[in-house]
Amino acid sequence: MNVRRSLLGLTFCTCYLASHLTNKYVLSVLKFTYPTLFQGWQTFVGGLLLHMSWKLGWVEIHSSLRSDVLTWLPASVLFVGIIYAGSKALSRLAVPVFFILHNVAEVLTCVYQQCVWKEKTSLSKICSALFLLAAAGCLPFQDSQFDPDGYFWALIHFFCVGSYQILRKSRKPSVLSDIDQQYLNYIFSMVLLAFASHPTGDLFGALDFPFLYFYRFHGSCCASGVLGFFLMLSTVKLRSVLAPGQCAAWIFFAKLPAWWTWRGPAGFLRAEGFLMKMGKERKHAACCWRTQHLASLLRAIERTRYSETKPRFPAGQSCELRVPQPS
Repeated sequence: MNVRRSLLGLTFCTCYLASHLTNKYVLSVLKFTYPTLFQGWQTFVGGLLLHMSWKLGWVEIHSSLRSDVLTWLPASVLFVGIIYAGSKALSRLAVPVFFILHNVAEVLTCVYQQCVWKEKTSLSKICSALFLLAAAGCLPFQDSQFDPDGYFWALIHFFCVGSYQILRKSRKPSVLSDIDQQYLNYIFSMVLLAFASHPTGDLFGALDFPFLYFYRFHGSCCASGVLGFFLMLSTVKLRSVLAPGQCAAWIFFAKLPAWWTWRGPAGFLRAEGFLMKMGKERKHAACCWRTQHLASLLRAIERTRYSETKPRFPAGQSCELRVPQPS
């Protein structure tokens, strides 16, 4: 049993780290900063794989009443806020910085339990929450690549994460299982993000993405969707087998390797320098094409002006100048 739990924990850590690093690769190296499309794709792949797993009998999804679905709707809205704001923040912040700010959600949950639910909180948990809050508070002053927009979206992200956790705990015992909740989250997110892609400008903005037909982009997007699905399954399994404290410990261990650097996969694939070179070549080619196009337009304008100013003679008359002969 201990070996099984250890393997489950290691699987969760692997999926957790690989999922975040793959997302970071797409968002920061490839610079695909269209969150409605990227997160909509991930929720589509996750929902499709979860539906196939249900049809194959690998997971169990119960048919829920309309009242149960409507009760869970606010949590699905918060889930959309989590993935959208998380994508915006991760595209601007380093992975360790993102994880530090993500941990502040635990502080929000702890404060709510202490002040609203009047639950008794251990001294160690209060001290850990204070340390997390102090680390997040000092981080903007020590960040050499401080990005106000990234911290703004990270603030929205951890607020949505904390509110989602509070809402999940307040609904227990719930008629919906963890798989049922995630299935509803996938469906609601996919529909909402699909409708939001046009007003946000992501739908047509992605057409100008320079690596839209690049095989590394396609492979990374497919990998992000599949890894997100396996991360969800391993998280649900981890919560059902282990105690909450043990789950929190595994989540902490999953974040530790990211402190080394997020450039590991990009360096392994030798992709960053290659993509930067391709981007420069594309810019150079576009600049040359614009210069040639501008030169051709100027030549056409000069021809038009010359044809308009060229002297015209009536029919039958010659344009030759006759010099009078001396007598």
